[in-house]
Amino acid sequence: MRVKDKSKQDALFMATVNLVNEIGFVASSVSKIANKAGVSPATIYVYYKNKEDLLVSTYMAIKKNLGAEILGNFNESLPIRDIFRNVWLNIFSYISKYPQYFQFVEQFSNSPFSDLMNKEEVEKSYEPLIRVMQKGIEQKIIKDVDYDILIAFMFYPIYNLSNKRLCANFIKNKENIETAFTLAWDAIKL
Repeated sequence: MRVKDKSKQDALFMATVNLVNEIGFVASSVSKIANKAGVSPATIYVYYKNKEDLLVSTYMAIKKNLGAEILGNFNESLPIRDIFRNVWLNIFSYISKYPQYFQFVEQFSNSPFSDLMNKEEVEKSYEPLIRVMQKGIEQKIIKDVDYDILIAFMFYPIYNLSNKRLCANFIKNKENIETAFTLAWDAIKL
């Protein structure tokens, strides 16, 4: 059994993200990913079972990293609106710092590969936020509707506004981001 090398695994991660963003999932073969990472195709199988495992693992790593970043200054004792605002701002910051990860996640989420991921595992990274949503519902601060609806109205605007193809003229300044947050908050608050 070959020993795992963190630098090779990191190179495979970045190569996967960049290649999928350049040419898509279907055209991103194991050999192309390995070539872009500067490793042999056999090296991929030291870290992953197959191409699907590599793609799902890459997505999961990004989602967990996003969860850690957006919940970095998470403080459940703040008013619920302030908690959501901080998360909102952290997501915008993350997407600004890592646009290539955002592009990969967006493609993955709209692909058949998304059916292969463990949704419960992803949700673990966001448990504090889910608790706050529940608390907001119980305290009658947030509308008592399905979580998917709350998430769609609260966070999907960020993804649309961050997508240059959808919102080419959106300027990510403090005023516009604050306005967008207020509109999203108004959609979910009671």
